[in-house]
This record gives sequence, C-alpha cells and structure tokens, in this order.
Amino acid sequence: MMAENQALRLEAVGKEYRQGENHLVILDAAELTIAPGEMVALVAPSGAGKSTLLHIAGLLDRPDRGEVFVGGVACGTLGDEKRTAMRRQAIGFVYQFHHLLPEFSALENVMLPQMIAGLPRQDAAARAQELLDYMRIGARSAHRPAELSGGEQQRVAIARAVANSPHVLLADEPTGNLDPTTSGYVFDALTALVRQSGVAALIATHNHDLARRMDHAITLDAGKIVPFEMD
Repeated sequence: MMAENQALRLEAVGKEYRQGENHLVILDAAELTIAPGEMVALVAPSGAGKSTLLHIAGLLDRPDRGEVFVGGVACGTLGDEKRTAMRRQAIGFVYQFHHLLPEFSALENVMLPQMIAGLPRQDAAARAQELLDYMRIGARSAHRPAELSGGEQQRVAIARAVANSPHVLLADEPTGNLDPTTSGYVFDALTALVRQSGVAALIATHNHDLARRMDHAITLDAGKIVPFEMD
C-alpha cells in the first residue's frame, strides 16, 4: 500500500513492561496499516494489550521499538510538543464514557477543540452545528450533557472527535455503555461519518455483531496483531 493511502501505520512496534524481575511483552513487532475511510475492529480480551495498542497509536505512549506513522508522518522522534500538536490535529478519540464537559452545551463541546486549534469562534460554531446535524442531533445542540440521553451524548462525543478533521479516529468501546438498539443507532452514525469524512477508524469492541460490520477485525496474540476469526 502506498504511503499516501496510509492514515495509520504501525511498523514493527514493540512494547514491554517490567514487573519485578519479570519481563511482560505486550507488543512484539506488531504491524498494522489502516487506510482513509477504513474501519477496523480490535477485538481482544482484557489484559491482551488493547489499551496499550490504542495509546501507542494515539501517541499517548511511546513504543520501545518500531515506528508509528500518522498521515504519513513518522512520530517516533517527535518531541512532546510536536506529539501534542499531532494528537490535536490528526487524531480523534472516543471513549466508552463520553467525557463531555458538563458546563457546556453540545455545540460548545464540539466547538472547543476547534477553537483550541485556532479556528475562529464563528467558524467553529458553524462546523460544530454541521457535524451535530449530520449525527442527527442538531436540534439538541443547545442542551448540556445532563439533558441528553446516553446515545445522544455519545453522538456528541463522536462529533467532537472528528471536529478537527483528523486522519485517525481511535475508539475504545464507544457503544459499550448503551443498550443494543441505541448501540446500533450510534454505530450507524459513526460508520456514516467515517465513510463521509475519510477518517481511518480503529475501534476496540467486545461486540462481535458490530465487529462483523466493519471492514475487517484484528486481535492480539502473543504481542502480534493478527486477524480475528469470528464465530
């Protein structure tokens, strides 16, 4: 695959931790490439290294070996300031808990990352409203998180994550707190947004039904990234 078609690439990534005299290998020459507009499910049991993989892909942690490319840029040698800038500009995060700021409206929550990135308030508001409309929650844009349902809050969180048009979207159990019907609705909205925006999505989930709806699924086996075979 050509570099310009690689939104996220992990090349021979290794990560290990020491526990007393023991060496705990989490990632061992792990390889992964995700193209723009592609959705990849990460299905792995607790303790397999799922969070470590997401943190390294999101530049929240550094690998011991190997390289992480985001939008074709090698990030291993970037200093802390440049890594922070890369996270703000090129990576969006969605978690199981929405982590919206309770004192701000839905619109303001989506505006904030754009304004931090330097976009004028008026432009940030227009972009935020457009995203909330796309997520079919535009009519609730003036409401604060406490006035929104769980599914509505998570759709606001997704809109916030893509507000700065990132190359990569990393999601950790984004529908894990929702009932099956709401989960399906939120996942449909997330899928439509990924396809429309061209962001590359790596989505950790225990939900095999959702994993089947993505382009392909991976898991972790002895520190390696391998295809996940579903039942």
